[in-house]
Amino acid sequence: MTIPHDVDPSATGRMTCGTLRHENIGEEVVLRGWVNRRRDLGGVIFIDLRDRYGLTQIVFNPEIAPAVHEAASGVRAEYVLAVRGIVRERPEGTRNPKLATGDIEVEAHGLQVLNEAQTPPFEITQTADIDESVRLRHRYLDLRRKRLQENMVLRHAIVRAMREHLSDRGFIEVETPTLIKSTPEGARDFLVPSSSFAGNFYALPQSPQQMKQLLMVAGLDRYFQIARCFRDEPQRADRQPEFTQLDIEMSFVQESDLMRLMEDLYLELTERYSNKRIMTTPFPRLTYREAMDRFGNDRPDLRFGLELKDVSDAFLQTQFQAFAQTLATGGQVKAIVVPGCAGFSRREIDELTEVTKRAGARGLATFAVEASQTRSPIAKFLSEDEIAAMTSGISAQPGDMVMAVADEPAVVARALSALRDNLGQRLNLADPDVLAYCWVYEFPLLEWKNEESRWDATHNPFSGFLEEDAHFLESDPGRVRAKQYDLVGNGHELGGGSIRNHRRVDQQRVFTLMGYTAEDTNVRFGALLEALDYGAPPHGGIAMGIDRYVMVMANEDTIREVIAFPKNQRGLDLMFEAPDSVGLDQLGDLGISIEPELRVQLWNTERQ
Repeated sequence: MTIPHDVDPSATGRMTCGTLRHENIGEEVVLRGWVNRRRDLGGVIFIDLRDRYGLTQIVFNPEIAPAVHEAASGVRAEYVLAVRGIVRERPEGTRNPKLATGDIEVEAHGLQVLNEAQTPPFEITQTADIDESVRLRHRYLDLRRKRLQENMVLRHAIVRAMREHLSDRGFIEVETPTLIKSTPEGARDFLVPSSSFAGNFYALPQSPQQMKQLLMVAGLDRYFQIARCFRDEPQRADRQPEFTQLDIEMSFVQESDLMRLMEDLYLELTERYSNKRIMTTPFPRLTYREAMDRFGNDRPDLRFGLELKDVSDAFLQTQFQAFAQTLATGGQVKAIVVPGCAGFSRREIDELTEVTKRAGARGLATFAVEASQTRSPIAKFLSEDEIAAMTSGISAQPGDMVMAVADEPAVVARALSALRDNLGQRLNLADPDVLAYCWVYEFPLLEWKNEESRWDATHNPFSGFLEEDAHFLESDPGRVRAKQYDLVGNGHELGGGSIRNHRRVDQQRVFTLMGYTAEDTNVRFGALLEALDYGAPPHGGIAMGIDRYVMVMANEDTIREVIAFPKNQRGLDLMFEAPDSVGLDQLGDLGISIEPELRVQLWNTERQ
């Protein structure tokens, strides 16, 4: 994988610590950087000077430049230096093939210490795990490390390529506001008070959704933006309170147009910036229902099998009450065949059972398939015919382990999906050198919220719906399929979008099903609804998570590793100690008062 630098500093007349090669021998150069390592070998001092372009070995010889050698004797790790010297060939037997500059070294004739450095809280060159809280507290030091710098360069290269790819296809980049109106889009808004309008608040955008649709009404038919988005929601490895997405909207398009556009872009990005092999092209397309049936979730990792199999028919007449009662109340029994794992230990089975229980299942039934019999803790409750029907129906072979869950469909899907993911990691089934993209589409338009006794959008309230399902909108809203599509890669939702409602009457029907009155919709979505009355074209778009995609491309486990200054798992900025309390005078300017018991001294608690 070759990731180009944004600028070649040597083109501006400045050498970097990764520039010099054999052809530079004999030249006088000036290098600037940080001390990566210092070694004193029999009076001759060697310093590896580092910048983000590489390393160059500097030699300080007391016989050649005694004053310079004396100055170098006081230099320590992470000092910032400027060194003047002559490029020379390394002596025979001392070349370093691991370094791009490994054939040469610089004989120092001049040295300036630009800045001294305290001993860092961790070694910049350390490759072993470092406590993340220490790294985030000193992120400016963490970012000196090669791995983090490579991630930042990769991120830059990917974003630049996105801009070029879309610009070459007639898209224009348009910036949208950061201070907007609070609207319901699936997560809590971050609110921003205004001293000019005391008691009123802006909101930071969860996405530029309504604004990009308004751009389509305006006739700017191909828009994109590298958009900053903000959501006040629980954190996880692939989620941050503020994140960046590639936001796209197009007029006069269908789902297939957006899918084709993104496939072309992501094929180019993968080929240019990754050594990963793309598993299948064109990208497979799975309906939401198919993804849930086969994998238990709507973001399947297709690098390995272990698909979910419905074995309910094998137990329709069973006397085993756990299965019988589940099936009688509309539940199901589904299983995963794990090839060659009939010998799982009791401990391993207990660990996997716990995985399903954490996902909501009551337990996990296991069946070790052997040539002469099938062993199971529940075999005595089942007939041989039932076990045989199950194993033959899912093509389980001798040596395989069958793992089954019986419960309501949503619990079965959740539990077996968690089990499948765990097995994929446990058995090393997911090849890290493969990138398996796929599309998931035809999501349910709405889902029922029991706690609120109303329908809500599964993605966002602006998604269009399939015309053949329109007659279900009032009679059976849960059956209506949205013109929604997600791009998935290696089990991660990389982004998603939809074809929108471009007619006011259709959009109003969806808002009404969600429980919004005419007054509610005018207050919350008045600008968009009014715009739809002024000749809105058919349009659709997609938003792709840049942080998450770079995480996948860089083989990182969390998006914190590809963001320059991320929050921690709790959403705290450990370096700037934010969020933090503010003075009563500032609150007074905004017309805000806070109950004393709510003024939590967060950082005093954190430090303790």
